[in-house]
Amino acid sequence: MEIHPIAIFHSPFTSKFGIPRQSGIAATLKGCIVFEPEYRNKDALRGIDGFDYLWLIWGFSCNTGAEKHPTVRPPRLGGNRQMGVWATRSPFRPNNLGLSSVKIEKIDMDTAEGPVIHVLGADLMDGTPIYDIKPYLPAFDSHEGVRAGFTDEEGWERLSVVIPDDIAEKFDTDGLAALREALSLDPRPHYHDDAERIYGMPFGDYDVKFRVEGTTLTVTDLRKFTIELQLLGVGKV
Repeated sequence: MEIHPIAIFHSPFTSKFGIPRQSGIAATLKGCIVFEPEYRNKDALRGIDGFDYLWLIWGFSCNTGAEKHPTVRPPRLGGNRQMGVWATRSPFRPNNLGLSSVKIEKIDMDTAEGPVIHVLGADLMDGTPIYDIKPYLPAFDSHEGVRAGFTDEEGWERLSVVIPDDIAEKFDTDGLAALREALSLDPRPHYHDDAERIYGMPFGDYDVKFRVEGTTLTVTDLRKFTIELQLLGVGKV
């Protein structure tokens, strides 16, 4: 079976580094779904405005050539315990397919690119291919009182985020809230714990520099992407 993208996702994240590890945990993060030309038909979206959430079936497009294994090391477990790939949501999967639940923010039916769906809380990189869209049905898709495997054992601890005023003012209110939320999730590989190390996370038009000491993440610098930085591969995969 061959599948082809019906749409492309657009996000502030131009590389894999820093993307939230699950959908919904960065609830203020904005993104949009732009349909491929052959699918820019308003009739295909008839009734979608009656739903609050959607399921997106998409592709880990940067992992197509990566070696796949039957076990992986989930970041939630610090990267030092192995689990079977089917017991995780690892991006390194045989068919490279992802599944995410996103909240509809608004739908623009009339744009130069056809209908565009604006969503919140996605864990997708900019340029990700979307293969299918389905409505989220709370009566059937939500289950109360169920077990969640190893994720029941490990809590999700957020970092305190410090962004100096001169850096914060570069973003609008929504962009700053999304950046703060994404950073609070600790974008570092979980085996890193060097308080002196400076990390860089592409976010929109900027390379955001930060360091982490204990439970506090401090943004140290902001570099706007230029042609020179792009030629060096900064912010690109």
